[in-house]
Parts: sequence; C-alpha cells; structure tokens
Amino acid sequence: MISFELLPRFGLELAQRHFQARNPLELAADWSLLIEAATPAVDFDVTLALERALGEALEAGLISDGLMAESEAQRSELWRLREGIVNAQPREGASIKHDIAVPVASVPAFAAEASATLAAAFPDARLLCFGHLGDGNLHFNVLQPRDTDPDAFLVQTVAINRLVHNMVDAYRGSISAEHGIGQLRRDELQRLKLPIALKLMHQVKTAIDPDGRFNPGKVLRS
Repeated sequence: MISFELLPRFGLELAQRHFQARNPLELAADWSLLIEAATPAVDFDVTLALERALGEALEAGLISDGLMAESEAQRSELWRLREGIVNAQPREGASIKHDIAVPVASVPAFAAEASATLAAAFPDARLLCFGHLGDGNLHFNVLQPRDTDPDAFLVQTVAINRLVHNMVDAYRGSISAEHGIGQLRRDELQRLKLPIALKLMHQVKTAIDPDGRFNPGKVLRS
C-alpha cells in the first residue's frame, strides 16, 4: 500500500493558519509530497527503501528537503497537514471545486499551464491544487478572492468550470475522478465526450437498466 499526496505551499499555509498544523520541513518549497508506504512482505524493508529513495533524490537535486516520520505521533502530524488543506477551505469562503485526473506524467505540465490560464482569466481568484499524485487525481479548487462577496464569486462557476475542464480535456484527462459525474457534471460530460462514447454509455445503461428505473436522467440525459 502506498499513498502519494501532492501538497502545495498555499495549502500548507492554510492548514497552518486554521488548524495550527506544523510543517516540520525547514524549506518552504512550492510543492511537497507526503508519502506513506506499507507492505505485508516480511523480506522487504520498506523504511530502508524509502530512506534510500529520499537520499538519492536529495543527491540528484530532485528535491530540496525531506524527512521521515519516526513515530506514530510524527506520522499523525504530517497527515494533519494534508487533512488541514481540505478542512481549511470552508474557512476561506466560497470555492469552486474540480475533482479531475490527468495522466501522471502530465501532472506538472498541466498544473503549470492550467494555473497560468486561470490566473490570466481570473487574476484575483486563489488556486488550491492538491491531490493523489499516484493516480493523477487532482483537486483543482478555486477559492474566492479575499474581501469578495461569495455570491458574486460563485456567479463565475460555469465559466471557471469550462476553463478548467477544457484544459483537462486538452491533456486527455477526466473531468471527474474519485467522486463521479452525478448531476453536477452531467452537462459537461455531454459537452466534452465524443458522440460515440455517449452512445456506448447509453447502450450499457440500457443493457443494465432496460426499464430506465435507476436514477433516470441523473448522469446521462434521457
């Protein structure tokens, strides 16, 4: 089992501000990774493997700083940072959230390009991009500008959704990863999916639910 979490500097600042979570790293990098690994194999030392990987990355200049938890308390402290990023968002006001995925190898390029595109179109909005780097699943959330009326910000939801989803589509990604399409992304699914893909989805739905009893019109238009 392995967790591979991408944590932005802005997100860590929010966790520290609202939940007094402590960042034990000495250097404030733009991006950090939280990695937790475990294995049932008795002949493999996962701690030693991680120590070697961390040392090699430091020597190669791939990372600027790093540490390993040496107790359950230290482990909990690190995860408090990750959880604080999620829980701090409501305290910062309204947000427009995106649960998206792109190919893992494309995450750095997508994050850079999508961030620049968003900043150019909505310069006062605050981007919070974090997520499960191991499978390319990112929470690409846009927080309201400071000292702005939440309702005035949320009026831009459709425009911001389209901008983000268009970028995801350009990277051959998915506009919905772990949370599904539901009703919230139904119209965007119709807009971005190829007609043949939608046809196949309808055929699968019909084969499983020929009478149309299961949530009609919720994910696919009737």
